[in-house]
Amino acid sequence: MRRWRSIRGASSREAREHHNSQLQVALNLPGHTPPPTRVRWRIIALLTGFSIVSYIERMNISIAAKFMMPALNLSQIQMGQVFSSFLIGYTLFQIPTGIWGDRRGPKLVLTLAGLTWGIATVLTGIVPGIVTRVGLAAFASLLLLRFLLGVGEAATYPVAARAIANWTPLSERARANGILVGGLSAGSAVTPPIVSWLMVRIGWRQSFYVISVFAFLISALWNWYGASSPGQHPRVNASEAALINAGRDPETKASSYSLAWWRVIFLERDIALISLSYFFSGYVLYIFVFWLYTYLVDVRGFSVLSGGIWTSLPFVASTLLTPTGGVISDKLVKKLGRTWARRIIALTGLGLAGCFLAVGAIVKNPYLAIAGLSLAVGFDQFAEPAFWAGTIDVAGPLAGTACGVLNMMGNLGGVVSTALVPVLVKAFGWTIALGTGSALAVLGALLWFGVRAEPLQLSDFVHAPQTAHPA
Repeated sequence: MRRWRSIRGASSREAREHHNSQLQVALNLPGHTPPPTRVRWRIIALLTGFSIVSYIERMNISIAAKFMMPALNLSQIQMGQVFSSFLIGYTLFQIPTGIWGDRRGPKLVLTLAGLTWGIATVLTGIVPGIVTRVGLAAFASLLLLRFLLGVGEAATYPVAARAIANWTPLSERARANGILVGGLSAGSAVTPPIVSWLMVRIGWRQSFYVISVFAFLISALWNWYGASSPGQHPRVNASEAALINAGRDPETKASSYSLAWWRVIFLERDIALISLSYFFSGYVLYIFVFWLYTYLVDVRGFSVLSGGIWTSLPFVASTLLTPTGGVISDKLVKKLGRTWARRIIALTGLGLAGCFLAVGAIVKNPYLAIAGLSLAVGFDQFAEPAFWAGTIDVAGPLAGTACGVLNMMGNLGGVVSTALVPVLVKAFGWTIALGTGSALAVLGALLWFGVRAEPLQLSDFVHAPQTAHPA
């Protein structure tokens, strides 16, 4: 209720701002340019809400799995396959939902996406073991339901990136993306203690019912207040519209979109390098999203409740470091230009993530291990604004499609990580399994030496969309 009142209060303030600016225009008062409204930051707040809720809905099963596996007669490898089924749906539909967001607009697509999350989460608590039997039938139902949740969640970041491209000037782009992706970390931080507490208090099935409410709520709020672009929002005044459009690339203002241009995204060298680096970053992140709780309880000896609390610590670090990376990148744009502003953040974040992950894997003290692993996740996410802002910088009006490619590659890394980690653990142990993430983080950092975050000129491809622009 407090958040609802705050947004309602924000709406009242906007009404006063809008009324005052219209009055000044009507009176034609000299020297009285109305200050820009701040609707864009409220839009960013709602998009961040989607980011937070999407991770609550996807990560809840990694905590509930501790009780679900014995209750449904599932093995750890089967549960890993359930985790991967979400990622397969999530990955396969990144590009289709990105294209859909570019064509139909973020308002409609995100509203429907949020409703899908809520329905799939409720059914995850109802179907396996109640509608179906335990064992193979429950396993099959979970594979289907998590795949469907992945399809619904695929829209989250590509379409939110399309909204950020519409709503923010260049000088605020990385900061906005940092806040958005910081929501990922915030959702990951609050999920373990909330779900572990709910499991102990009311049971794992009921925890899914409670968690589903967040998805329905954010969908309703976005449908009420959100808009696909500033021109479609009645509370944006002329000053804010001018601020948003100031310094933007001419291509970014284009309202038309040709499906034939999607081939350009696949042939573009810089997007390919950023996306490959993001594959390695995704491999690292999903070790923690799906397996950290199990690692802390089974290997480091923490209890069910304390494991939930400690599992949140890496994502608390990410919540702080992700927007920090965005703010620094935006400041560096003014001094060094886009390419080095994005490159420095990615090199620093991924390089340090690899180092701290290695430390967390080999130290004996469990609390030092948590510190190292927390910093590994934090710096992996410190690099996130560079990935998203850099992709938007290059893609312009194809931001939704390009970010769909980006997130598809990141989650392909997650698919590989989620399925491969339990196999590596069984064969070689947790130290080797975590060590693969450390090596790939460093490799992902090195790829950024080849990236140029400069805008793609779509006019070069109108007559020959099959050719990428020269390096």
